[in-house]
Amino acid sequence: MSTAIKEQLKQWLTDNQERGIKLLQQFVQAKSTQGNEKGVQQLVREELQRMGLEVDVWEPDGRRLAEHPFFASPRKEFSGSPNVVGVLKGTGGGRSIILNGHVDVVPEGDLQKWNYQPYSGKLVDGKIYGRGTTDMKGGNVSLLLAMQAIQALGIRLKGDVLFESVIEEESGGAGTLAAILRGYRADAALIPEPTNLKIFPKQQGSMWFRIYVKGQSAHGGTRYEGVSAIEKSMSVMNHILQLEKIRNERVQDPLYNQIPIPFPINIGKISGGDWPSSVADFVQIEGRIGVSPEETMDEAKEEMAKWIERLKEIDPWFEEYPPQLEWFGARWLPGAIEQEHKLMNILVEKFQDVLDEEPVIEASPWGTDGGLLTAIGDTPTIVFGPGVTELAHHSDEYIEIEKIFIAAEIIALTLLEWCEIANASLSEN
Repeated sequence: MSTAIKEQLKQWLTDNQERGIKLLQQFVQAKSTQGNEKGVQQLVREELQRMGLEVDVWEPDGRRLAEHPFFASPRKEFSGSPNVVGVLKGTGGGRSIILNGHVDVVPEGDLQKWNYQPYSGKLVDGKIYGRGTTDMKGGNVSLLLAMQAIQALGIRLKGDVLFESVIEEESGGAGTLAAILRGYRADAALIPEPTNLKIFPKQQGSMWFRIYVKGQSAHGGTRYEGVSAIEKSMSVMNHILQLEKIRNERVQDPLYNQIPIPFPINIGKISGGDWPSSVADFVQIEGRIGVSPEETMDEAKEEMAKWIERLKEIDPWFEEYPPQLEWFGARWLPGAIEQEHKLMNILVEKFQDVLDEEPVIEASPWGTDGGLLTAIGDTPTIVFGPGVTELAHHSDEYIEIEKIFIAAEIIALTLLEWCEIANASLSEN
């Protein structure tokens, strides 16, 4: 690739900062919590049409999706919640790539904890504030800027670039699953989730579980005549923490060295009992288990089930009244791409070209739609983008503008190398 192209691409991104800022502000101002994605997707559609891409807009078929074994969503009706895909057609003969980003955001939470209105897109000291800035509308803007910079330079690519703006990532990936089932495939994919410009070739999966713990009711004044399900649930939770320790002691991959607990088992909700003066006879525990890319979801389920069965070895109560384990709600498939994959090598090289330093390569501490793309769509996926993980789902969520444009430059250079430049004259020094 010529030095001239690199310099022109960088200059275009510098000259179009205001364009990128305005686009992100518009995306953020279009509140897109679950069921409210139509407004921001209309903005995405208009942007893709301005770019001259082939645009496909559709509302996923919830009934068809529900038949798939890896469908996960609290709803099966997606009216008013469209997916949008734009295809930048190549001339042929090059590798294709999916650029996948979700537009759904989590609710804003307690407004008192926000210094800036959560859907304002407020620009302050080089940062844009608002729900979804870092997770992950800022990354989506990086993708669009990368494609627009290539177009502005008059460069034609050999391979197709498929820009996917999907719904439902926060609930388990129904939007990306719908895109896969619609037939969208590529030689590889990139998802600009907020990695703070780290490169994630691996992403853990996760599943939600529910455990029912039984006790024996009695009057609180004679609680010794009953068996507290609350106390028994504490034994269950301590037992689960031991499983977490065992599962993580097995991890040998150096990509997880900087992650304190690579595959956590989190207890997120406990409910039980029905009266302060009664011994609780029932407790419900809900949580999330992390799943390694080196195991299947079924293997993780089986290990958890067998571990829960072992409670009877600790307490005879569980022999007669074993806790009941079930799986429900959201889940994210784990995913991985070989570290020597061509796309990994190119992305690392372009990172070095832009920042003149080695990238940090780690495993993702959370799930993404990359697991679906890899396992169901047969599309090896890397997660790399601007924004900071710790700010996702947080009050006063923000993203640094500089990082959006750095990511855009790296991604644009990666596209040029991966898809290949078709205009021979432009590739000369």
